[in-house]
Amino acid sequence: MARSSSVSKTPLRDPRVVLRAAAGILLAANLAAAVAAFHPFGGGADDLRRSREALRWQLSRARMRLAASQQLVAKVEKARSQSDKFLAQYFTDEGSTAAIILAELTEAAKQAGIRMGTAQCSLEPIEGSDTLQMLSAQVGFEGAYANLTKFIHLLDQSPRFLIIESLQAAAPQQQNGQLLNVTLKIDAFVKGVAK
Repeated sequence: MARSSSVSKTPLRDPRVVLRAAAGILLAANLAAAVAAFHPFGGGADDLRRSREALRWQLSRARMRLAASQQLVAKVEKARSQSDKFLAQYFTDEGSTAAIILAELTEAAKQAGIRMGTAQCSLEPIEGSDTLQMLSAQVGFEGAYANLTKFIHLLDQSPRFLIIESLQAAAPQQQNGQLLNVTLKIDAFVKGVAK
């Protein structure tokens, strides 16, 4: 029976096994400490330098994108203010457009020495815009060729944004070609309130 008691002894109670296990645990702890000391998990000095340079490069790229975006914003603001100035200078308000354009045509005809006939005006929306419309005026004039060219020049110098869409000229038979009858289709632009 004495033999059976020595066989039933557990290996964990044996002091040699316990000392070997403790030595193995201390060896593993020493190896882990050596790995952490000689090659830190955050990287070595070279790794940190490379990481710092990469972050500096990313920062400089981000600053360049920010500067480009700021320039773009400045250009958009400048374009917006210039378009508002253009609209205020060359486009008329909705309520008074026909009267202003006809008064300007009458004054230019008087300065050029031609006679203005009847006028027909129509207001049409401009596709793609909620606030802009186009006023088309079809007006007849009578005068000598030199006076009519002066009239066209006066329209070209107008402070309004006027477009001569079409010009039809005819010489009546009874005047022996000294006077011309001219029909102009003139477009002007109107700014209104968004609908």
